[in-house]
Amino acid sequence: MYSAGILGVGCYVPEQVLTNRDLEEMVDTNDEWIVSRSGIRERRIAAPEEATSDLALQAARRALGDARLAPEELDLIIVGTDTPDMLFPATACLVQRGLGAYRAACFDLEAACSSVIYGLSIARQFIATGTYRHVLVIGSEILSRITDWSDRSTCVLFGDGAGALVVGRVEEGFGVLSTVLGSDGRAADILRVPAGGSRLPASHETVERRLHTLQMNGPEVYKFAVRVVERACDQALDQARIPKEDVELFVPHQANIRIIEGAARRFGFPMERVAVNVHRYGNMSMATIPVALQEAREEGRVHRGDHLLLVAFGAGMTWGAAVVRWSKED
Repeated sequence: MYSAGILGVGCYVPEQVLTNRDLEEMVDTNDEWIVSRSGIRERRIAAPEEATSDLALQAARRALGDARLAPEELDLIIVGTDTPDMLFPATACLVQRGLGAYRAACFDLEAACSSVIYGLSIARQFIATGTYRHVLVIGSEILSRITDWSDRSTCVLFGDGAGALVVGRVEEGFGVLSTVLGSDGRAADILRVPAGGSRLPASHETVERRLHTLQMNGPEVYKFAVRVVERACDQALDQARIPKEDVELFVPHQANIRIIEGAARRFGFPMERVAVNVHRYGNMSMATIPVALQEAREEGRVHRGDHLLLVAFGAGMTWGAAVVRWSKED
């Protein structure tokens, strides 16, 4: 069995910035209300000509560059997204075409905001068994295309972006030390896009009723997140046999600053040991963890041998956590 770790990280966010002040012109809200409830001050919006695979491709190229790996060295490409370019083919196949990584198998993964943790867990297993040497895991999302811009409870929360991880063999004692995955379908209705699938195919009625846009029961999502984040982190730390005091950096899903700060308090992490960028990008779904990780690296907050605790939760409802011992010299 081989040890699997993160060899490279890459991210991409669109150029257009949508601030809270901009939203005040679009919907009945204000900057103070948004910041007090979410911590978000601005988010990025994809250009009209950009699709999810375009964002993913940019992040993938940067991750491969960081890993010093050529596209033809990839064995598998996994793309997590709730907003694929189209129902099929898989967005991963479109990324493969853009990279020229024709040796790689490809598939999409949908575990909502938890997708990158799910993808990291899958990649780890392929590498640990020797089946593959290099796996590219991408989270890419253009949530602005499924946002109801007349709904002030949701339109203020989400943004567009992509993040990618190259996963491969690392020396023993480093890399992914544990992963914990979970889901509870009983809560599936609290965060969803009802129409566009086989249950409610597109029709004039579904479009008029805005059923192709994101619908969320905010209080229920908050209660769910608070509960599962702590449990998932505890389980991941237990499996890795790492005390919480040994975690140098906590990298949570960037959904809401109140959830992030609450989790940090419960684990006794001072905020200087927590990666936070929700104020700049909002909730980019499965892209948030790679982007936050890369920015923490650029700020000099990640060093070889550091223990990182990653955690996410998302629609489904799903959750995942991982403990990673960083192996790169940054």
